Amino acid sequence: MADSATKKRSLMDRFLTIVERGGNALPHPATLFALLALGVVVLSWVASMAGLSVAHPSTGDVVSPVNLMSIEGLHRMLTGAVTNFTGFAPLGVVLVALIGIGVAEHSGLIGASLRMLVLAAPRFLLTPVLVFAGVMSNMASEIGYVLLVPLGALIFISAGRHPILGMAAVFAGVSGGYSANLLIGTIDPLLSGLSQEAARIVDPNYTVSPLANWYFMIASTPVITLLGWFVTERIVAPRFTDAPTQVIKTADDVEPESQRLSPAELRGMGYAAIAVSLFTLLLIWSALPQGMIPGAGFLRDAQTGDLLRSPFLSGVVVIIFLYGVIAGISFGVGAGTIKSDSDVIKGMAASMSTLGGYLVLVFFAAQFVAFFNWTQLGLIFAVEGADFLKALGLPTIPLFICFILLTAVVNLFMGSASAKWALMAPVFIPMFMLLGYSPEMTQVAYRVGDSVTNIISPMMSYFALIIAFFQRYEPKAGIGTLVATMLPYSIVFLIGWSIMFGIWIWFELPIGPDSPLTYIPAAPVAN
Repeated sequence: MADSATKKRSLMDRFLTIVERGGNALPHPATLFALLALGVVVLSWVASMAGLSVAHPSTGDVVSPVNLMSIEGLHRMLTGAVTNFTGFAPLGVVLVALIGIGVAEHSGLIGASLRMLVLAAPRFLLTPVLVFAGVMSNMASEIGYVLLVPLGALIFISAGRHPILGMAAVFAGVSGGYSANLLIGTIDPLLSGLSQEAARIVDPNYTVSPLANWYFMIASTPVITLLGWFVTERIVAPRFTDAPTQVIKTADDVEPESQRLSPAELRGMGYAAIAVSLFTLLLIWSALPQGMIPGAGFLRDAQTGDLLRSPFLSGVVVIIFLYGVIAGISFGVGAGTIKSDSDVIKGMAASMSTLGGYLVLVFFAAQFVAFFNWTQLGLIFAVEGADFLKALGLPTIPLFICFILLTAVVNLFMGSASAKWALMAPVFIPMFMLLGYSPEMTQVAYRVGDSVTNIISPMMSYFALIIAFFQRYEPKAGIGTLVATMLPYSIVFLIGWSIMFGIWIWFELPIGPDSPLTYIPAAPVAN
């Protein structure tokens, strides 16, 4: 029995060593995109010399690679670098959304809401509530990792259960359920912007809404919550039957009772609830069909009265911003955490101060995407790749399950969701578009694969922090302990979420507002 356990640990250690070495061998994502941009320049010269060409799927015209290793190419790269960066679709929407959410976070609203949700749960619902709270925390930044994971441990201790079990349940929701949520967060406009840039390799006028995957995300939330509950109680709990006899206390540990909302915070929650309700009623009024009640529908399309293609949905990023600002200010005024406009600006600035690394990454990612478009290599690879996939003859669901698995494996070595999608979207979105699948459908498949292996990837940015949390209660815990605990979640999430995806596609359910599953290229124009 001991030999078997040793063998299992040895195999796990071997697997983790491969993942860790592979991930560490990769350069920083910003450096990676700088190298890829340089590689595209060289490849454009090679492809041009080789005389590669394909027929444009819409016009039938011959598409040949544009050589950037030329005087004209050098001029274009020099004069276009700034506009590539400032015009990069995800940049503006992420900044605007994050400013609003920053106010809600700085005021204490998001943290108070999550604490209230978790601490008010009946004991028999502690596990699903922790998983659900972890999922919902994804709309903010690091709150799920920094606040909820250790709080989950303390709540389980107070319930007489092992603290690592509570941390595992929260971590599964925060990281493994990264793409499930009832609300729209900053990751949605970020990914949709990258998808839009990639889709325009094939269709220059294509737009991808930040709400592109919202219906699927909403439905995924109870699925991930139930799967996390099942894994915690049926698979992981038997390994942690008793609370540790000696609990290591640190200066950061607090008792769950001390985390209950203060009277000021409760007052702030009341103010926020009233303000959000009034703003929501205003939005409902703006979205109602024109003529239903006086003044209704003022955010619908002025010409057609359509809601799907209207200022209401086109302005969803600004609406997210307004929700964050209104709710954050209302809570802050009631709780006393916001006393002047300076406090509001501090909250906005604090959210911006975390984006230094992201801005550097975006600069190089924008150059890579722009070069890929300029050279027409994206379209050439998409046509050739689509022809190859057609030749394989895989049905829709198996094809996308393979894509989900590929994304899950890549995620083990490259943790950043945005960096990974900036790399994969220009290749796979045009390829799947030429096969008749929409960018929105490709994006949602990517999000499933990207989420499920977060909890076992050493490349995930908070992986070391979670190990440190584990070591408070199990001093000998390491990477192997964390992965062994979280691997059942990863496997069950992968299987369950893939089945859900397959069922969703089989019944042709919409994945978001105005988000089709199919893409029909325009008919070729006769010469």
